[in-house]
Amino acid sequence: MSLVLDSGGVSALSRRDRQTAARIARLRQRGLWPPIVPTGVLVESLTGHGARDALDNHLLRLSLIHPLDESLARRAAELRSRTRAGSAVDAVVVATAELFEALVVTGDAGDLGRLVDHASGVALLHA
Repeated sequence: MSLVLDSGGVSALSRRDRQTAARIARLRQRGLWPPIVPTGVLVESLTGHGARDALDNHLLRLSLIHPLDESLARRAAELRSRTRAGSAVDAVVVATAELFEALVVTGDAGDLGRLVDHASGVALLHA
């Protein structure tokens, strides 16, 4: 199993504190590290300002950035159309997680939960 992050997951795991370090250590022990981050999540997570993005950029350097290709975009569109929930980026996160049969770390279990209900092999882990 793999770990996919949405923007809330990026924010939660980019913190520099003991609790987050312990959480990352547990994820590593479970074989869920490094995380996968869909490219669309970068749009939601980053500001383009180096100082403000420093913590997120550190985490992203440790992550596997997964590109959005046509087949993934079409699957995300299908999920979003079926559920009528979530943003385009939310749907891309779930479609990416479906590829890897992954856990999604999110702070927004509502919209993502509805998308996950229509995906195969995906589960949510609240940030």
